[in-house]
Amino acid sequence: MEQFNHVSIIKKANTYFDGKVTSRTVLFEDGTKKTLGIMLPGEYEFSSDLKEEMDILDGHLEYKLQGEDWKVINGSGVFYVPAKEKFQLKIYSVVDYCCSYITE
Repeated sequence: MEQFNHVSIIKKANTYFDGKVTSRTVLFEDGTKKTLGIMLPGEYEFSSDLKEEMDILDGHLEYKLQGEDWKVINGSGVFYVPAKEKFQLKIYSVVDYCCSYITE
């Protein structure tokens, strides 16, 4: 999906790691939520409450889910983070991403 229609956006940014990772929250009419953001080069660890779909729109990174090996995305790609788990990122270039929160 290239464009989101009929949404609300929370103006205040979500800021992590001294501003090296930022995002904006997008709320949909059906109650679903996504964040659109940018990650600058560095190494980060996040935890998830809900299952997440990480849609990498552009950039070069490695990601590691619990119990798995490091995997590379160079350009675009998607990975899923299980609910209640941590994941690690190594960001090599500016990464443009969209995170979808999945409530199953």
